[in-house]
Amino acid sequence: MMMEATRVLPPRESPEPAARAGTRLRLMSYNIQTGMRTRHYRDYLTRSWQHLFPHPERPRNIDLISELLMDFDLVGLQEVDAGSLRSGFVNQTEYLSRRAGFPYWHDQTNRRIGRLAQHSNGILSRFRPLEVREHRLPGMIPGRGALHLRYGGPGEELDVILMHLALGQRTRMSQLAYVAELIQDLRHVVVMGDLNCRADSAELRHLLDHSRLREPLLDLLTYPSWRPQRNIDHILVSDSIKVERAEVVDYPLSDHLPIMMEIELPRSVILVP
Repeated sequence: MMMEATRVLPPRESPEPAARAGTRLRLMSYNIQTGMRTRHYRDYLTRSWQHLFPHPERPRNIDLISELLMDFDLVGLQEVDAGSLRSGFVNQTEYLSRRAGFPYWHDQTNRRIGRLAQHSNGILSRFRPLEVREHRLPGMIPGRGALHLRYGGPGEELDVILMHLALGQRTRMSQLAYVAELIQDLRHVVVMGDLNCRADSAELRHLLDHSRLREPLLDLLTYPSWRPQRNIDHILVSDSIKVERAEVVDYPLSDHLPIMMEIELPRSVILVP
C-alpha cells in the first residue's frame, strides 16, 4: 500500500449529540476545474492560460458553486486549487467550506507547480471525521491521490474515499486495483470522484467485481458539461447503503457537471456533527 499520511483527530471536549441512526445524506461530487467555465472544446486551447494565471471570472464562479453546495451534507471536489497565483492564493476548498457553511473541510494537494498552481482534491462535510488519510495512487507520472475519511460514533463506521484518476486506462486499472484492496475489509463505503472512465469500462468493472461497491445508475452523463456524452464522474456505494435518488445537476460552471445522490445509511452507522 502507498499510504502517504494519516491524521487521527482528537476527541471533542464537549461533543454534540450524535445524528440519529438511519441518517439520510445528500452527497455531491463535482470537478470544478478551479472555477474555470468551459463552454466549447476550443476553450481548452484559448483559455489554457487560466490553468496557471488568475482571471476575474474565476472567483465569481467559485461563489456561484458555493451556492449550489449549501444544500448538501458531504461534497467531494476535484480540480481545486490549494492556494496559488491562479486562485489569488486562496485555498478554494477552505473558501467553499466557509462560504457554504460546512464546519469541516480537508484537502489533498497532489501536484505542485511552484506558486502557479496547487492541484488538489477536497472534501466538505457537515459531520466530523474520526480519521483522515491521504493515499498516493500508483502511476508512472506522480500527482494522483485518494482522500480517505472515516466517520462514525458509537456504532459501525462509514468510509468515504474521494479521488481523481489518471487519463490512461492502464494506470487507472492499477489505481482502482489499489482502491479495491484498500476497501476490501470495509463494510460501509462511498467512493466518489472524477474516475475518467465509463461505467462499463474494464477498470471500473474490476473494482465493482472485487468489492461490495455498486453504481446505482449507469447513464448519468456529466462530460462535457455543454453537451454531456460520457459518464466519467461517479458515486459508488456499498451494498449496505440504500440509494434514494441519483442524478446529474445542470450547473455548467466547469467542463464537468456535478453528480448528486441521496442515501440512507444503515441504522448501525451513527454520524457525529
